[in-house]
Amino acid sequence: MWEKDKIIKVFIAEVITNQVEKQLILQRMEELDQLVNTYWWLSIVKAVQQRTKPDYKTYMWSGKLEEVIQDMKLCGAELLIFWNILKPWQIYNVNEILREESKDDDITLQAWDRVDLILKIFDRHANSSEARLQIELASIKHMGPRIFGMGMELGRQWWWVWSVGSGETNTEVMRRHLANRKKQIDKQLKTYEQVRENHRKARQKKYLPTVWLVGYTNAWKSSVMNFLTNKWVLVEDKLFATLGTDVWKLYIPNMEWGKGTEILVNDTIWFIRDLPPGLIQAFKSTLEDSIEADVLLHIIDASDPLWDDKVAVVDKILDEIWAEQERIYILNKCDLPDVIDTIQAKKEQLILYCEKMEYKEPIVLHVSAVSGIWMDQLKEIMVSKTTYRKKNS
Repeated sequence: MWEKDKIIKVFIAEVITNQVEKQLILQRMEELDQLVNTYWWLSIVKAVQQRTKPDYKTYMWSGKLEEVIQDMKLCGAELLIFWNILKPWQIYNVNEILREESKDDDITLQAWDRVDLILKIFDRHANSSEARLQIELASIKHMGPRIFGMGMELGRQWWWVWSVGSGETNTEVMRRHLANRKKQIDKQLKTYEQVRENHRKARQKKYLPTVWLVGYTNAWKSSVMNFLTNKWVLVEDKLFATLGTDVWKLYIPNMEWGKGTEILVNDTIWFIRDLPPGLIQAFKSTLEDSIEADVLLHIIDASDPLWDDKVAVVDKILDEIWAEQERIYILNKCDLPDVIDTIQAKKEQLILYCEKMEYKEPIVLHVSAVSGIWMDQLKEIMVSKTTYRKKNS
């Protein structure tokens, strides 16, 4: 493995197996490029192969793969990352070819798929014991099948584990080791779940209304959180710049009645397109608090040319985890020059989309979390919605 602070040159690739719009292909490659940069590496070359179906052995067909390997050598790239999610034997076979091709060179070429990279980024940004356990569990679920049945890779990755007992193979040792570790993690995560359950009961007893901020990764929802709560939360132009759940208290004064309203604002993990179900399941316990929030604030980057596609991605994941609360759609960055003239059309498009999806009484607002435009209106709606829910609970 590479040194922690070494800048690695990365070759990114995608195999397209159906009719995909060119804009979406470019967006996916750009997103993968951002993921690489988030890990503080440098992507230098991109390749796309379009075939009717992927190669069974290596996903990318052999001729194109050979071409990619030669390009990697020419530009000094050490890592090949696929946007696609490969089968265990496919990523293994690609790595074997890369090892063979680079055996006479000073560097060893490697291959990952997109989930490998996301897990590495999660690991780098995990700040709590629970987050690290969730990442380890997700890694076991994703990497486990790739390791099982691959004696050479097992020998390299787990050189300290050897056969134990008469006739027990290295693969069997690893299978048992991973299964035991998974049980240990599940047990530890249940402890965290119980703590959160106790906190939820305490909030329900006091009735502290909760609002959940959701959004596609890099939708600048941390900037909205900062404005609402006056707390400093990391805001970076990177994918998965933050990981885990932050809960902040927001006090909204009422000039008419004198007594204000306290609302808990819950900011949790980012969403991204085509996340495998196993990854979502691994972070299920983190999402539990959010699923039980009173209202969802769906933060949207109004300056993103593919904003509507990303809205659909987030809503699809929310539907999959049974988040059925009322949704408030927030078109952020409404004061940017290239957004001002289109913001009303985008609001109307969102309303039509919500009607089509049959979401109950959605609210669509445009705001600027930097200048504060319409943020007071957002606070008023948060109070009215949580107060209404309290009266009807």
